Amino acid sequence: MTVDTALETVRRRQNALPTPIRTRTRRVWYSLIPVLQCAIAAGVSWAVAHDVIGHSQPFFAPIAAVISLGVSLGQRWRRAVEMVVGVTVGIGVGDLIVSLIGTGAWQISVVVGLAMTVAVAVDRGPLVPLQAGSSAVLVATLLPPGGPAGVNRMVDALVGGVIGVLIVALVPTHPVLRARRDAAAVLHTMAGVVDGIVDGLGARDVEIVSGALKRARSTQGAIDTMRSDLSGGREISRISPLYWNSRRRLSRLEATADPIDNAVRNLRVLARRAVSAIQADEPVHDEVVDVVADLVGALDVLRRMLLADPGESPDGADAARVLRTIARKAKPELVAGGGLSETVILAQVRSIVVDLLMVSGLKRESALATLR
Repeated sequence: MTVDTALETVRRRQNALPTPIRTRTRRVWYSLIPVLQCAIAAGVSWAVAHDVIGHSQPFFAPIAAVISLGVSLGQRWRRAVEMVVGVTVGIGVGDLIVSLIGTGAWQISVVVGLAMTVAVAVDRGPLVPLQAGSSAVLVATLLPPGGPAGVNRMVDALVGGVIGVLIVALVPTHPVLRARRDAAAVLHTMAGVVDGIVDGLGARDVEIVSGALKRARSTQGAIDTMRSDLSGGREISRISPLYWNSRRRLSRLEATADPIDNAVRNLRVLARRAVSAIQADEPVHDEVVDVVADLVGALDVLRRMLLADPGESPDGADAARVLRTIARKAKPELVAGGGLSETVILAQVRSIVVDLLMVSGLKRESALATLR
């Protein structure tokens, strides 16, 4: 059995699982490397701070490493900096204030308020005030203020942040793989939405189209995840020498983010107008519905294009060829003398074709010229 055959068998068995189990397994699978990075960074950070630097209880080091990495790929370098700044501010303010006013309930309130205020003034990052507040609480409750302990904790946070970034460089997640899966998943959902719209228009069933519209509206989280993973991939391609050569491919993938987002927005408008057409009993001719249905095949080609490795099929030219066929069919003459809903539906199909042509690699001007 070849590797490809084995992978296909695994995918087929996974797809046969119930949806809740399949969703959770996929989520765990996609998070394995980030979780491994956090685990390694936590252990290495403790070892460096404890065995190399000589701190007796350097718990801030593994905490800083895990928080700076997290399971999300985006802005890890930024999180590491925010973690170090937050701990420094929290410990510095906590040590100063607790040494003056002591500890207790109202003292904790004062220390946390002052630490978070200083942190907000120092940096606009969301992690900085939270980390400053939690560090100040530790100083005010569990850790003795003053002396070298405060400096040691700052050093531990710095060690954890730096180790976290080094682990990203040495044990990196593929900067392109996760983001292209995200994009492909959005296109797969869009194809399902189009299927629902076509079925609903054919049956004149507003519930079917409303369900499709609901699925289209639920894609925003997936789009946000795609953008976050693209940001994380860009960061990895800069940090890790192993993936410096992936920057060009990542740039091409990043260029698809806005067109995919715009295509989803246009699809939502199309679905809303289809609902209105059924509710108002406006006709939508079969020719227009057929053009809408053609989007399903185009979306599948684009999905497979994003998942294909360089040199594999389908590629951008294959996807553009399918979309140009739809563009030739989606002529304004189809709705000559038609109602408002039918006209809007065709207009949205044409807009979606432009967006998807950009996903296939065309510039906006070239995509627009296809419809002229």
